[in-house]
Amino acid sequence: MNAKLLMWLLLPVAGLVVAGMLAFWVLSHLLGFLAYVLVGAVVVGGGVYLYGKARRALAPGTRARARIDAARETYELRDR
Repeated sequence: MNAKLLMWLLLPVAGLVVAGMLAFWVLSHLLGFLAYVLVGAVVVGGGVYLYGKARRALAPGTRARARIDAARETYELRDR
C-alpha cells in the first residue's frame, strides 16, 4: 500500500475526529455556562417575585399591615 494513499485516507478521518472532539468540548462548556446562567436567572427572578409579593402583602391598607400595627400599638401600651 502506498504511503500517500494511507495519508489521504487517514488524515481526513483523524481531522474529523479532532474537530468533533473540539466541537464537543466547546459545546459542553457553553451549555454548562448557559445552564448556570439560567439557574441564576430563575433564582434572582424568584427572589424579586417573592420580595414584591411580600411588599404588596404588607403595604398600607392591607389586613396584614393593620394587624401588625395593632399588635405594635398594643405592645407599646402594655409596656408603659
